[in-house]
Amino acid sequence: MVTRRTILEGTLMLAAGAYVPAPLAAAGARKGAGHRLWYRQPAQEWTQALPIGNGRIGAMVFGGVETERLQLNEDTLWSSGPYEPVNPRAREALPDVRRLIAEGRFVEAHELANARLMATPLVQMAYQSFGDLFLTMPGPPAPVRDYERALDLDSAIATTRFIRNGVRHERTMFASSRQQLLVVRHAISGEGTLDLDVRLASAQEMTVTAQGDRLIARGRNRAAHGVAAALRVAGLMQVQSEGGTLTAEEDRIVVRRARAVTVLVAMGTSFRRFDDVSGDPDALVRDWIAAAQPIPFAQLQAEAIAEHRRLYRRVRIDLGDDSGAALPTDERIQAAQTRDDPGLAALYFNYGRYLLIGSSRPGSQASNLQGIWNDSIDPPWGSKYTININTQMNYWPAEVTALPECVEPLVRLVRELAVSGARTAREMYGARGWVAHHNTDLWRASAPIDEASWGLWPMGGAWLCTHLWERWDYGRDEAFLRTVYPLMRGAALFFVDTLQTDPRTGLLVTSPSLSPENMHHGKITLCAGPAMDQQILRDLFDQTARAADILDTDADFAAQLRALRARLAPDHIGAQGQLQEWQEDWDAQAPDPHHRHVSHLYGLFPSQQIDLDATPALAAAARKSLELRGDKATGWATAWRASLWARLREGDHAHDILRFLLGPERTYPNMFDAHPPFQIDGNFGGTTAIAEMLVQSRGDEILLLPALPSAWPQGSVHGLRVRGACALDLTWRAGKPARLMLISDIDADRVVRFGPRRLAVSLKAGRAYRVPVAPLLG
Repeated sequence: MVTRRTILEGTLMLAAGAYVPAPLAAAGARKGAGHRLWYRQPAQEWTQALPIGNGRIGAMVFGGVETERLQLNEDTLWSSGPYEPVNPRAREALPDVRRLIAEGRFVEAHELANARLMATPLVQMAYQSFGDLFLTMPGPPAPVRDYERALDLDSAIATTRFIRNGVRHERTMFASSRQQLLVVRHAISGEGTLDLDVRLASAQEMTVTAQGDRLIARGRNRAAHGVAAALRVAGLMQVQSEGGTLTAEEDRIVVRRARAVTVLVAMGTSFRRFDDVSGDPDALVRDWIAAAQPIPFAQLQAEAIAEHRRLYRRVRIDLGDDSGAALPTDERIQAAQTRDDPGLAALYFNYGRYLLIGSSRPGSQASNLQGIWNDSIDPPWGSKYTININTQMNYWPAEVTALPECVEPLVRLVRELAVSGARTAREMYGARGWVAHHNTDLWRASAPIDEASWGLWPMGGAWLCTHLWERWDYGRDEAFLRTVYPLMRGAALFFVDTLQTDPRTGLLVTSPSLSPENMHHGKITLCAGPAMDQQILRDLFDQTARAADILDTDADFAAQLRALRARLAPDHIGAQGQLQEWQEDWDAQAPDPHHRHVSHLYGLFPSQQIDLDATPALAAAARKSLELRGDKATGWATAWRASLWARLREGDHAHDILRFLLGPERTYPNMFDAHPPFQIDGNFGGTTAIAEMLVQSRGDEILLLPALPSAWPQGSVHGLRVRGACALDLTWRAGKPARLMLISDIDADRVVRFGPRRLAVSLKAGRAYRVPVAPLLG
């Protein structure tokens, strides 16, 4: 079992044996500083450790001296097993809940919803830690000098270097996507030899034995909330020694007098699909180890780097002054409170892309609340999929920063959620199509959970479907659109059957629903037709109808959606000049005027319904809402605010928010987003905000530097994507475009815009086109 003693073993020993960090100037001046996190001491907390991952498996690297700890994750290791949570009493009670809401009897509606509509069990299942791998140098602590640990984002390699007793040590750690393994190597140079004990500890119901050169872990996942455990779990760690001796002793591999030790780490479960747990994890881990065992370490490393760079190097960014890279990353984050650091913003942008590559790859599970990195059996909010903003934010940067492959797990999640969501639609609502509420998990539960105040929001699946359209819009692959159209159609069909007529206005609204997770009358959230719902439905209906047109199918259904869209309740401007969050002007009486969610501003971002040019009055109202809400919020909510201000083309305001996001209140020493606690969505939201400040696209129009802050007067970005299957390279000087190159995947006519000036260009598929920027400068 993992104990506080085992977790802190390495860092406590380091504290006991005096160490000297690597010289500051030498470390900070290393090549590739804009892609590098580095530190002068080991991690003593999880949010100081450094993440590696290949989408399916991951580790947090602590960089201890006497003991290295790698906290391990496998993306299908969740609690319990398949289950069906729809409350059998929900459908009968639903009309009464709707009636009470229509009559303004919100407290009674809330009580009835809690009693009859909510899922059983009321809580979904949790993503969990696999365990911890420890590599320990036995014996008393020894003096250490020239210590440094680092994460190179460009190679996806974590390293720890130090000199101990005159012997230089270097650990190299990475996750191989091709081999589906984690690889750890501890090597020495100069005189001396290496003694190392390798062991695995886990809080799972797992046994670990040592046989030959291997650690073998077998067990089961944990039951939770009345749902039985259903997964078998396996791990296999092969230890390879260069020189010296290697023996198996109970639960560890003991290496003595070696020059280097390499550990191959394989993990798996019996999960095959959300409704199929018949896999053979023992066979999986054996096969992965057998395939990698004969491959030299240098080749494993080269293959992993090449596969990572295939994605990572598609985009390059330079925002100017990067002198802050001379500081260790934790010190740099602290210093960001008092100085502009364009290079830190570029590093944060690169880190967001790195984290998405590491937590969401074809064939893996979708990136959850913590991506793939979680050290707990009972993590905050279950580290699951919160689909009223957080999961969606995880994928905001995927298209614009040229990582479309990373969207595949999200698309698969939607496909699977549509299956369980069809049962929920039928059994809870008596409706066709499919629905998902504000959370889901590995088992694709789709009924409302937690409490009516948070869970009774039927828009999660609908919002996810807008990401299917984004994948089409950025890629323009008609074959892909054909495969996802049934999902979009099913989500829309649910609302065809369930929209209600507002008795006051005759317009169509959702009911029951809420504006995530905000309250209006005291502690009441339930309502009909909150602004966000209406905005999401406008997108869903429009995008589904347009998809039907493109595919030349379902003309009658497309016409029906357009007719229903016209009857949806519109956005309203309230007495404070704000965009109303609800159908009635309740904003001023909401108990939390600075609420973290800004759900009613979905129409401004990520949607494009509200626009400075096309809807100036609504844009002004959205701006007022942002002013009333305030700039500082939880990590992800701060990131959302930065993108919203970027859409309003107020670059300095967006930058002020970004600086707060990158400071120590909202960024941990390892650059993970601090909600707090850690949630990865803020990292992805921050990356997106930076992209929005540099380039936006709307229809056939490309906006250059729409929210460029004065802190970034010169810079460049290469490889960003815009809607319409097009990439661009942009360089700017003195806040103005200096060079622009467009490369389109399809023949297209586009309009390039800088400020009020526009330039029409015709692009041919596959040809780079250098756009003359002089006409855009006046």
